[in-house]
Amino acid sequence: MSKKGMSKTGRHQSGSVIIIVLWTAVLLTVLVTAMASKVRLSAKTALHNQEASSQWPQLMGAVAKAEMELMLERMPRPIGETLEETDEGEIRTPAYRFNGQGLSLNYPTDESLVVRIYDHAGKVNLNRIPRRNMQMLIEKRLGGQDADPEEVQDLLAAWTDWTDLNDLEGLNGAEKDYYQSLEQAYTPRNNPELDTVEEILHIRGFAELLEGINLDAAFTIYGNTRTVNLNLATREAMRLLPGLDDELIENILAYREIEDIQNRAEIGEIVPFENMQELSAWVGNNTSNIYSIFVYREIEIESSVYLEMLEADEFANPDPVSQSYMEIVEVRSYNNLPRIYKIDPYGRLPDTAAPRVAEEDYLFQY
Repeated sequence: MSKKGMSKTGRHQSGSVIIIVLWTAVLLTVLVTAMASKVRLSAKTALHNQEASSQWPQLMGAVAKAEMELMLERMPRPIGETLEETDEGEIRTPAYRFNGQGLSLNYPTDESLVVRIYDHAGKVNLNRIPRRNMQMLIEKRLGGQDADPEEVQDLLAAWTDWTDLNDLEGLNGAEKDYYQSLEQAYTPRNNPELDTVEEILHIRGFAELLEGINLDAAFTIYGNTRTVNLNLATREAMRLLPGLDDELIENILAYREIEDIQNRAEIGEIVPFENMQELSAWVGNNTSNIYSIFVYREIEIESSVYLEMLEADEFANPDPVSQSYMEIVEVRSYNNLPRIYKIDPYGRLPDTAAPRVAEEDYLFQY
């Protein structure tokens, strides 16, 4: 072979070697990057697990203290105890503080933890709701006066068939044959006692009717309460009540921060007469023995970030937490431990924002 041919072959060989070396370098770089990423992820996971393990006892301690707070509420009041008063000197009802506001407990918790307790008298009880009230709720969700009467009656019939004690299908209702024909078949309850609030979504048409609603915040299945106490009501529950719109709801929230709502006359200071006619069948002053306890670690927002939030929404919620450890408990006395009905480590919080109304826009005088 000539020198010229050998030189050409050598150049080809050296070029191939360079390409192989470059590809090897690229592959090694990718491999090292992937391994480093995996190690970093493992380190972060270990760190987060360590933090969770160390914080868990504090969280559970706060839950126990929240349960104790509810037990203390059932003890006789100490002689000479100073209760909170309004600006007009009226004593406020201590039980109304269990309306979701951030609490300072009698037995203090870690300052970084937030404790909120919701009395279920502030929710709509699906197991005690009268048929007429369910019809009104359906009508409001479908547009109030603009609701299609036929659609309302179909949904009401489906609700009735689900909660009655037989398999007889009512007019335009839905019973076993309908639910068994679905792709994922199941059997209707045929009992007025629902097992969970989520069960309502299994009733024909109700998943669409209640789309977007935080069900646990709006509804309960526990206790015997048939009405909703506006001193304790969540935003989510009030949005379902006929006669209330967003403006009235925010004013009710603002009013109860100043003083308790004692009777219908005081509701009438906020709610116009025509709205009160719709609302009247829903409201009462009762409390319950059933509570949702939420405990979570506070997340602090940088002031610059919060200012940006305020520019976008003047009533921005400074508490960005939407999920929390949650327990539903029943507390009957101060000398018996609470009965726990449900535990959800990732419970969805109700809307915790302060009243979204400026003081100059209050619909009431104080």
